[in-house]
Amino acid sequence: MSSRAYTEWRPALAPGRQVACLWTRRNAGGAEYGQLVVPDGCVDLVWSEAGLEVVGPDNAPRSVPVRSGAELAGLRLRPGAGGLLLGEVPVRELCDRQVPLAELAGAATAERLGERLARAPGLREAAAVLDAFAASLVPGRPPDRVVERAVAALGRAQGARVPELAAELGLSERQLRRRVTDAVGYGPKTLHAVLRFQRALAFARADRDGAVAGDGAVAGERERERGACADRCAAGYGAGAGSGLAEVAVRAGYADQAHLTREVRRWAGVPPTVLLGRTARPGGAVGQDSGAAS
Repeated sequence: MSSRAYTEWRPALAPGRQVACLWTRRNAGGAEYGQLVVPDGCVDLVWSEAGLEVVGPDNAPRSVPVRSGAELAGLRLRPGAGGLLLGEVPVRELCDRQVPLAELAGAATAERLGERLARAPGLREAAAVLDAFAASLVPGRPPDRVVERAVAALGRAQGARVPELAAELGLSERQLRRRVTDAVGYGPKTLHAVLRFQRALAFARADRDGAVAGDGAVAGERERERGACADRCAAGYGAGAGSGLAEVAVRAGYADQAHLTREVRRWAGVPPTVLLGRTARPGGAVGQDSGAAS
């Protein structure tokens, strides 16, 4: 059995429209490995031996070392919901950054939360403390309904043209771009590309499991490094057998398989067969994750 374990589940207290999931990661005595983290437009609050940190959206893939014995608990916010943690700080300022919670919420708040986390008997209980903390912030930081509508429109397979979307939301194109960039960290065009990439990964996993895939970037129960694509990779995504990828490309909203391949290389740094192959080998050196690994 692999010493690595990643689990996520829906929040019990914080609203699902803002919090996508709670998660834990453990490397119980195994060798240090590099965790591939790919862009998903989300903001994470992570608790580890380094303390409490807020991880902003990524613009490119990165490999994060996970040391032997590492234990982490986290909370992942949906694209556009970063204001729940950041308040008035634009999410764009945290792109490709990982900063202490104390810099955003104040030293006293971070210290009190850290003390509660330290008393938690286990990782899942620690994640529940993060859930309660996020829920406590909701009354003073309601979601931005305009941003929610923009993210939903841009998350559709065919996306939405900026001029039409701006008019629908009662904004100028410039106002829409600024508002989305401040709230998500990406402009509308980039956000659409990231959500489409995540949707393709979700379809690939769902095909293997016989499930119906939702939007991969905001789904609350994504399966990252548990080999969810193993059978599909072997049957349809291997070298010389591109029918599976072609189908996923069409369903996810890409022009064709070549378009999907280019975009996967852009967001994951590797071709689809390699990315899915990594997902299919949970015991290998590198897994695939769509969020912060810290």
